[in-house]
Amino acid sequence: MIESELSRPIKSRALPAEPVVIEASADERVAMAKRFSLTSVDDLHATVELEQRAKAIHANGTLKASITQACAISHEDFSTKIEEQLAFRFVKASAVEPGEDDEIEIELDAEELDEIEYSGDTFDLGEAVAQSLGLAIDPYAEGPNADAVRAEKGITSDEDAEPSGPLAEALKALKKN
Repeated sequence: MIESELSRPIKSRALPAEPVVIEASADERVAMAKRFSLTSVDDLHATVELEQRAKAIHANGTLKASITQACAISHEDFSTKIEEQLAFRFVKASAVEPGEDDEIEIELDAEELDEIEYSGDTFDLGEAVAQSLGLAIDPYAEGPNADAVRAEKGITSDEDAEPSGPLAEALKALKKN
């Protein structure tokens, strides 16, 4: 098992009856900020209910986090909040591993997209939450001064510009007729 910044191992045979609450410590938040190239993770809280079903453990809950990241335009730090619904299926790792030359084709249903394999008798709920945080971060987020920096540098949006080029000219000619 890979060491996670937010490791919360859960025994698969004795699932907690109450929702699992994950609060990241200061050290965990610093490590996650480094992992996800953020200035800081200021707060992270997740509440997850676990339920054993036929061949999987279903985990459903919410993730709330406050992060500070650099603006994609001005590179100035700004704070933002993340709120995500969580839905995972933890499944035992397959006992049959494909050989080097074997080709495997797998089709996934929509319900299987957040399926996480685990081996042994524990799975890491904290790592699943950390991965969800990483996926929820907008890598091109713009801070409050992005428009001012664009104007200062003379950067315009493609949406503001009049279409140009041979195809645009041909379209204009068709519209006139």
